[in-house]
Amino acid sequence: MPVPSTQPAAERKLLRDTVQDKIRDAIMDGTLEPGERLNDEDLIAWLGVSRTPIREALAELARAGLIEMAPNRYTRVAAPTKDELLDAYRTLGVIYGGVARLATPRFTDAQRKKVVKTLDDVTAQVEARHQGEVAQHGADIYAMWADHCGNPSLEQLCKATTDGLAFKLRVPELAELVPAEVVLPELEKLKAAVVAKDPIAAELAMEAIHLLPSRD
Repeated sequence: MPVPSTQPAAERKLLRDTVQDKIRDAIMDGTLEPGERLNDEDLIAWLGVSRTPIREALAELARAGLIEMAPNRYTRVAAPTKDELLDAYRTLGVIYGGVARLATPRFTDAQRKKVVKTLDDVTAQVEARHQGEVAQHGADIYAMWADHCGNPSLEQLCKATTDGLAFKLRVPELAELVPAEVVLPELEKLKAAVVAKDPIAAELAMEAIHLLPSRD
């Protein structure tokens, strides 16, 4: 009997992933704005592909929290709200506390230096009350930790959830709801823990940065 070829399915998956990455990047860099309607015909013209991989990519982005879809009504970029911010921020703290604990002792000297430099940059932005700029690059900052945690299951969880959660931080009330005076001392503790290769201190500082209750 004829043996079915799996090549077309593999090609469709690769194309869907490419389309998903392009739409995701356009959302994260602000090219596609919160609340913007996404029309199939416009996306086909932009991306140069058929409707099927686009719809598959949009469905994945909806699961990640970057797209909102209502059948026969609209497909649009998600629009973060003040009410969602703290839940998303604390969820990131739960996830990345564990990630920090695993990644901190695994960083190479070069990686450790890069992490410390990033934390210095974040500290400077928070001191200047530019939390919105930190949120704009939040997904990349979190990826720096997830990429070195050494746990493939946790890495996959981070890839599936971080974009949508970090995107929810992009609201004008961020500085009000995540006060600089609370975050700054914990950023210093996190930096010190990274330098000292102390996984427990890094975990606790990451959790405190995200306003999780103290374990005392």
